[in-house]
Amino acid sequence: QVHLVESGGGLVQAGGSLRLSCVASGRIFSIDIMGWYRQAPGKQRELVATITGGSNTNYADSVKGRFTISRDNAKNTVYLQMNSLKPEDTGVYYCRTYRLGELEYWGQGTQVTVSS
Repeated sequence: QVHLVESGGGLVQAGGSLRLSCVASGRIFSIDIMGWYRQAPGKQRELVATITGGSNTNYADSVKGRFTISRDNAKNTVYLQMNSLKPEDTGVYYCRTYRLGELEYWGQGTQVTVSS
């Protein structure tokens, strides 16, 4: 059974940094597309960044130049380095993994709060 566990969230002042981690288990993830999504209160969940098995990346315009997604296939882990955080980055951050044409899996989420 596929299982994702996020960590690294917390409270940080605007301009600060956080590094999120998502550890996956249950299968080999090297060919999965993995990503980070976030949901602010009262808003829909939105894409933050994705990374393919070949480490091709994609970012939401709002985080380009500030966030970096990476992965360590040997550790079944995907990271999100978040720099220059803004209050509008506040939300619950979720990890997602999937393969084209197959089921997707989500973690339970980790809270990120950026104070002004």
